[in-house]
Order: sequence, then C-alpha cells, then structure tokens
Amino acid sequence: MTASVPMPHNRRPARCPFRPDAGLERLREDPELPRVPTSNPQLGEFEAVLVTRFEEVRQVLSDARYEAGFAFDRTGPRTVMNQPGILLNYDGAEHTHYRRMLSGAFTVKRVRSLAPAILRVVDERLDALEQAGPGADLIERFAGPVPLLVICELLGIPAEDRDGVQRRSAVGTDVANSLQTQLKNFAAMAAYMGDLIRRQRADPGDDILGDLVRRHGDELSDDELIGMGNSILVAGHETVSSMIGLSTLALLRDPEQLAIVRDDEDAASGAVEELLRLLSVAPPLVRQASTDLQLGGRPVKAGERVLLSTLAAHHGTGAVPDEPGRLDVRRRPVAHLAFGYGAHQCIGQQLARLELQIALPALLRRLPGLRIAVDFDDVEYRDDALVFGVTRLPVTW
Repeated sequence: MTASVPMPHNRRPARCPFRPDAGLERLREDPELPRVPTSNPQLGEFEAVLVTRFEEVRQVLSDARYEAGFAFDRTGPRTVMNQPGILLNYDGAEHTHYRRMLSGAFTVKRVRSLAPAILRVVDERLDALEQAGPGADLIERFAGPVPLLVICELLGIPAEDRDGVQRRSAVGTDVANSLQTQLKNFAAMAAYMGDLIRRQRADPGDDILGDLVRRHGDELSDDELIGMGNSILVAGHETVSSMIGLSTLALLRDPEQLAIVRDDEDAASGAVEELLRLLSVAPPLVRQASTDLQLGGRPVKAGERVLLSTLAAHHGTGAVPDEPGRLDVRRRPVAHLAFGYGAHQCIGQQLARLELQIALPALLRRLPGLRIAVDFDDVEYRDDALVFGVTRLPVTW
C-alpha cells in the first residue's frame, strides 16, 4: 500500500517532508470540495470529502454535526481504535462523560509537576545516545525512547515490559499491515493492558490508571479502562516521537533556527508551536456528516465522510498570512490545529508540549555538533503510518 492511496491528506514531496506536495496545495485553492479515495485500518477503503482550508477544517472540528464516533462498532471485532473508552469513539454527552474522567490526569498543574521526571528521562537517553556514538540512529536512541518512557511511567508500566509496548504500538499505527496482523496485534495489546488493569484494581498505583481506578473504578469496566490505557499509550508515544525526530531534522536543515532553539532559553515554547504547525504529523482526522450541511457554500451530504488535512491547512495563508511554508521559531504564535479543535481537542496536548520543550533544546545543547550522517535525500520516512515521521535518522556529532 502506497502513501498516495491511504494518506491523501498528508502527501508531501518525496525529498521535502516539511510541506504539502503541489497537488495538495492545488486542492486547497480548488473552488470545489474534492472527493478522494482513502483507506484506514479501522474504516477500510472509502471515499471522503477532503477539506484543506484552515477556516473550513476548524469549522468541521467545531461543529458537532460532523460526528467523530460514527465508526465505533460496539459489537464488531476490537482493534486499536474500535474499542470502548477511546474518546474519539463518542460524541455529545457520552463523550463529555468519559472526557471528564480523564481530564484530571492532564491538568496544567499536574503536567507541570512532571517536568523533573521528563528531564530525568531526557538526560538518561542523552547519556545513552552519547555512549552509542558518535554516530547513531536518533529515532532508536532518543526520539523513540523518550516519549515511550514518559508515558509508561505515567501509566505505571514496568521497565521490563516497555520494549514489547513499543513494538505493539508501532504495528498498531502502521496502515500497511493487514487486518489480520492488526487484529492479532490488538489482541496482544488488549491482553497486556487487561493484565495491567487487573493489577491496578488490586493495588492502585500513583499513576493515571491507578487514579482512574480509585476515582472511577466502579463506573468503568475493564474494557473501558483497556481502551483508555491503550489510547493514551499510542497517542502519547507515537506523535511525540515523530515530532522529536522530524523537528530535529527540520532544525538541522536550518542552522540559524537551530541556533535560536539551542541558545535562547526563552525560545522553546514558541519554537515548539511553530514546529507543530509546520510539520503537522498527527494522524488523520475523519468525521461523518450527520445531516446535509454546507461548507464554504458547498454541499456535504448526510452520511459523507470528511477527511481533514491539517498539513494543507497549516501551509495556507488562512493559518499564517506571511510565508506559511517557512520555519520561523520566533514567529508570533498562531492558533494551529496540530492537536485538533473543539470538543475532541487532544486531552494530552500540554504533556506533549512539555516533552518537546524539554527534549529538543536539551538534545541540541548536549550535542552542539549534531549533524545528519547521510544525505538529506536518503532519509527514510514513515509515509505508510497513521502518524507521519522519520523512520531512521542517522546522526553524528
């Protein structure tokens, strides 16, 4: 399966992963709403309305008539997404019910209290990176392990289980895998998380799952807790890992911007917002119209699926009037859609921000001579994954 079929919202030039390809750019200027073939591990192959303009993507995300939970089949086989407890599988009051249970784990105050633990993980992984080099795969040694270790600590996952967790998470977000592979992998994910839930019910820990058991254990079934745990695990690991890898590559390609992030202690927050906007690595956002609707004066029929391209939206002048395709870490922050928008906005976004704000400057300061160890054109990308990113990033220093 090639990236052009399952990922029409995310097409990028072969040797420039930081912007939409010319075809996607043209679609943003098309007066019509294009219908495009696409594919998804949960939904299979289908045709979708492709939305590429910033203001229209935001309109869809803020309008409850474009439903997020339309594909949840409560009686069907369980997969990474088709399981109870995942916030995207619910709309309206049901979504609010589950979101309220999880929101306490991701308050700004609680996330900020995690900074020392994140710093410790980042320092430990930088030590390991230095010991492996000079010359190492940044994804394997740093970008992958940092968010995995952070989210595993938050979920109370023992250190000896983390390699298996990482392997199953990677399989679950790879759209090139067959349905049979996905179902087998999900069964392993569910079995592991189920065992962890049973241990938490017996002796709740000081972590997210333990907190959910203590506060809402009587309201939540094991299946719902498994869904919550796995969704936090996959979302909290895959997207941040991709952002660390691709952000590092973007900064290495622009030494002036890299120097700002490395040398200015106050630059990290704005730099992360700019990178989130520019790189747009998040998984595809799919909605379904519950009734006949109008989007920019153009019809969307009841039952049509709507695929949102935050990549195209972020690179149009509707998001950034001045040179939206240029990396500018001192750009005045703009309201981007990297974490979605509206009722389903990512509940863990503050944690993701904090990890990036800590990890990127720390990497650049520890290894000031960091550079790509291969030709830029030879860098490999995860074109066939739900979360776009770098497959391998050989670096030296």
